Amino acid sequence: MAISQNLLLPLLLLTTVLTASLHNTTADSDDLVIELRSLQSQSKSGVIHLNDQLISRFLTSTKTPRPYSLLIFFDAKQLHSKAELHLQDLHTEFSVVSSSFIANNDASSPSSLFFCDIEFKDSQNSFSLFGVNSLPHIRLVGPNVKNPKDSDQMDQGDFSRMAESMAEFVESRTKLTVGPIHRPPMLSNNQIAFLVVVFLAWIPFFIKKVLTKDTFLHDWKVWLLGAVFVYFFSVSGAMFNIIRKMPMFLADRNDPSKLVFFYQGSGMQLGGEGFAVGFLYTIVGVLLGVVTHVLVRVKNRTAQRVVMGVALVVSFWAVRKVISLDNWKTGYGVHAFWPTSWS
Repeated sequence: MAISQNLLLPLLLLTTVLTASLHNTTADSDDLVIELRSLQSQSKSGVIHLNDQLISRFLTSTKTPRPYSLLIFFDAKQLHSKAELHLQDLHTEFSVVSSSFIANNDASSPSSLFFCDIEFKDSQNSFSLFGVNSLPHIRLVGPNVKNPKDSDQMDQGDFSRMAESMAEFVESRTKLTVGPIHRPPMLSNNQIAFLVVVFLAWIPFFIKKVLTKDTFLHDWKVWLLGAVFVYFFSVSGAMFNIIRKMPMFLADRNDPSKLVFFYQGSGMQLGGEGFAVGFLYTIVGVLLGVVTHVLVRVKNRTAQRVVMGVALVVSFWAVRKVISLDNWKTGYGVHAFWPTSWS
């Protein structure tokens, strides 16, 4: 009986220690979640700004599995001037996904996913900890991840669709649903009200102008300039530049003091080269319009022949420049085909 009592006491002590340890671990995890939610509530978009100390507190010094996941956006303010990286636009889209995720999930049952960002200057050790050597970069650190380098990385090619691709990345790696993306309106309620008042006040004056046919829409010069603009906009690739947010030019990597307006390679088109090609095409289009609508009304045959010759020479030069640029950019040759009977 004495032996049983001697064994019972250590077992009770061991059970008490394990229970206390488990309780403390659970309490610590709950405290971390509460702290993350507090930091989340302090941000307008719900994005928590992390640094090396907070990374250590919430990731490296905690035991797995953690009761939360972190989606981290890596940023560097010194690279915001590089338009080709689109870091500011991507960070804005990341904030939109964060605010949309919070709005779409019931506040009574908050999610265990937190959106965070890290800036290079105050978190250089964290960049090394994750092995981040290029931007843009997004990582999802799950509850069971021990080494930050083993966390899920968003592919570079998925950034083109901005917020939508980020939401798909979250949903594919977790069992959570982001829901519809809520983008902020372009105009505030006060701005919309002001525009409505101005529009209502302008309606009587507009009706009077229409009745007297004294508006800019009745001027043929406006329609002519509009048609030329639409033509230039169509052939210059301006819509491509707007959608992809392509820069007008880049700095030369070998000599930063020089600017590159023409990028060799079919996978990328700068705004400058698109406008240059669009200008050449517009010259050909305008000359074609002059020949078919203006030149036919000229009665002087000599003047017709001279203008027609100049139009053909300039058009041939412009088209040849476009073909030469395409050959240089893509590496594919375009040449004239002569019938066999001509040789």
